[in-house]
Amino acid sequence: MTTAFPLETYTTRLAAVADLLTRQHIDAAVLTPGADLRFLLASDLDTHERFSALVVTPTSLRVIVPSVDAGALRDGIPGRAGVTVVPWNDGQDALALAVGDLPEGATVAVSGEMPANHVLALQDRGLTTVNATAVLRDVFMVKDTAEIDEARRAGRAIDTVHRQVPGLLRAGRTEREVADDLERLILVEHEVVDFIIVGSGPHGADPHHDFSDRVITEGDIVVVDIGGTLDTGYHSDCTRTYVVGGVSDDRADRLAAYAVLQQAQQAGLDAAKPGITAQELDAVVRGVIAEAGYGEYYTHRTGHGIGLSGHEEPFIIAGNELPLAEGMAFSIEPGIYVPGDWGARIEDIVVLTASGCEPLNVTTHDLVATVAGTGTQA
Repeated sequence: MTTAFPLETYTTRLAAVADLLTRQHIDAAVLTPGADLRFLLASDLDTHERFSALVVTPTSLRVIVPSVDAGALRDGIPGRAGVTVVPWNDGQDALALAVGDLPEGATVAVSGEMPANHVLALQDRGLTTVNATAVLRDVFMVKDTAEIDEARRAGRAIDTVHRQVPGLLRAGRTEREVADDLERLILVEHEVVDFIIVGSGPHGADPHHDFSDRVITEGDIVVVDIGGTLDTGYHSDCTRTYVVGGVSDDRADRLAAYAVLQQAQQAGLDAAKPGITAQELDAVVRGVIAEAGYGEYYTHRTGHGIGLSGHEEPFIIAGNELPLAEGMAFSIEPGIYVPGDWGARIEDIVVLTASGCEPLNVTTHDLVATVAGTGTQA
């Protein structure tokens, strides 16, 4: 799936990892297939249970890979970027090829996605393992120009889908029927559907509800959270909240709560700029909701990074003292969830600029009322 950027993009990224290892006094990074290899090698390598990894030291670059999978790597970015492809046959000690030249007690940064059996095997060799996600996040978090362009493209793609949602939400349809339509629409704009949430009525109070056979009824508030993967491997993610037919007069409290949610999300957009810490941004958004009396109904973090992974650093959450920097891409997505009754969420992906942030999702934040298959603002 991953489409390569120009070769110099990858040589620059690999050099940045090697430099970071030197500065942090780490002997090697052992990075297994997943987002790490997509970012550094434009590779979607999958060798199943067999060990494979990009091994970066301050002075060398190697890919340890089963011989049956080595050909494609030699012909791809690794072979052109000065990365030595080291094949191994079944029965050989692949870990020895990866770390056999490291002294006992050496510190190795391993992918967060590395299977536990490989991590334990490295530790059994007397190596100290640390989380590469934390060690290398400075390389991954700040997006280059090409990545930001892909993030913008992903934002446009999912916005195109959201613009069609009001025509799907009609009383009498099930969440599953709506989700089936959304799957088709997402695939028009993306290569892969990552997730679909259609949370109607009380299901909207479950932030990670997906969809069910519940029949949507008139007056339901519906949370629609959708995302997909582009042909380049970059992800989209956007949440909007809709109401079927409009909010009845006896539930005006929902409109008041939704107005608070809009204020909180806008406060996050206004506050997001280089220098603010992740926890400070979370506090800005959370504070608006808490001050209005809905604090107990906001039960998750304010945001997460996004790129070649759907969820990655930086995480916009209490306790994260990371200063945010220009080029970081992440969500701002507060929600209010009243258990057993209803819920709402507004989510945009943003990229930090020199003086603020650029929202990549531009569809309305208003509570959109669907009327006979059309959308109007409540």
